[in-house]
Amino acid sequence: MRKVNVAVVGATGAVGEEMLRVMEEYDFPVNNLIPLASARSAGAKVEFKGEEYTVLELTEKVFEEKEVEIALFSAGGSVSAHYAPYAVEAGAVVIDNTSHFRMEPDIPLVVPEVNPDDIAAWQNRGIIANPNCSTIQMVQALKPLDDIFGIKRVDVATYQATSGAGKSAMEEMVTQMRDFFAFKLDESEHNKFPHQIALNVIPQIDKFMDNGYTKEEMKMVNETKKIMHKNIEVSATCVRVPVLRGHSEAVTIWFERDITADAAREALYNGKNIVVIDNPQNSEYPMPITVVDKDETYVGRIRKDIYRDNVLHMWVVADNLRVGAATNAVRIALKWLEMES
Repeated sequence: MRKVNVAVVGATGAVGEEMLRVMEEYDFPVNNLIPLASARSAGAKVEFKGEEYTVLELTEKVFEEKEVEIALFSAGGSVSAHYAPYAVEAGAVVIDNTSHFRMEPDIPLVVPEVNPDDIAAWQNRGIIANPNCSTIQMVQALKPLDDIFGIKRVDVATYQATSGAGKSAMEEMVTQMRDFFAFKLDESEHNKFPHQIALNVIPQIDKFMDNGYTKEEMKMVNETKKIMHKNIEVSATCVRVPVLRGHSEAVTIWFERDITADAAREALYNGKNIVVIDNPQNSEYPMPITVVDKDETYVGRIRKDIYRDNVLHMWVVADNLRVGAATNAVRIALKWLEMES
């Protein structure tokens, strides 16, 4: 596989830092690494494969000047909206981790374990979109089940870590916990979330829409259909929980035909990048604390509905900074390189 010049936009953010770690662990064929960030972060240092790199300021011309071939974006939707076209114009393929391009009909939205062939459509606009973190882990677990049993409907409740809202959100939770133990929680501020997150759960992620669902919930609805090329009914309730890393999901699936828990386990065992931990009698099941720094999606608590033979319930957990963001983007890039070689 040929070596390429790779830019990481948002290199000093939580996902950007994780992208560098994942690329190093995957021995990504980097010829030259170009870490990019805002003027405020320019000059900072990042490490990659034992070498120190200086973060450069993101500009409209930097992609052409540095002959960037792959640009990994993770610096916010407005940044991608403005700068991604300049990267494409300079000859790079953009893999964008924000929500800005996801539902554009001519831009592929890709989870390599589910719809790798869609990557070929990158030529339409020069951009491949990385799905929402909670969508990625869910469709990874749905894919092997849909292939065999056919899915009609999915109801999901998510329990999403604070890191999904960025570094400052994680810091806010840690600060609130410190204030709690110092008996000063009533003085603690909350800027990243609408309410205190420490010792609390918040049934709101992003803004509410006119239909009563939040934008995060509608992302899961719409992205699932686009990725799986199927008009699956999806209903989501997305909840922020006081966890640093790792999103959890309680998923209920309605199938076209009857299913058993054993048949579902077998299908999931054979799924790509899926790990089944399902021994509840011994309290063995996936949890956020057990998936940190892992590149697989973990599934447990697999059980058939007690009323309907075509309904299954399961628990899905993954590291949102890796599986839900950095790892998926790097896997897209590797698949793109393989297809373009």
